[in-house]
Amino acid sequence: MVDKKPGLVDDVLQGLTYKVIGLAMAVHNDLGPGHRESTYHNAIHQRYLDADLPIEREPELPIYDENGNLVNFYRPDHRISQTLLVEYKAHFYPLNNDEIAQCIDYLAASDDNVVLLFNFGRRRLEWKRIFPPKKVADHRRQRWQRDPP
Repeated sequence: MVDKKPGLVDDVLQGLTYKVIGLAMAVHNDLGPGHRESTYHNAIHQRYLDADLPIEREPELPIYDENGNLVNFYRPDHRISQTLLVEYKAHFYPLNNDEIAQCIDYLAASDDNVVLLFNFGRRRLEWKRIFPPKKVADHRRQRWQRDPP
């Protein structure tokens, strides 16, 4: 029996989220707040390359209507190791429910189970690890039952 510490969440990504958070902290420590989002996006992209992480820049997540018609795409900032979605912000204000909802939309449109959301615009790096709520998991199941991959 494995003894787990209370309050710790296993995201089943074998430490990938911790590595990505560390890289984001390094970028924030290096650049500080005050830049445009694209600056942080480019800086952390280079950190991923330096760390030999398999990455996709702005992967397309298809959005289908109820009839199975492709209507658009979501484009999170990065997907790492084909399992972890990452989204960046550079706001002077704290992350809010709008940004979290955006990440939940990404989870609904993909098979990924974790999104890391970063806000580089604050004095201290702000980040959240977001998992799909049960309603998103139900939506995914219904979608794949209609249209198997």
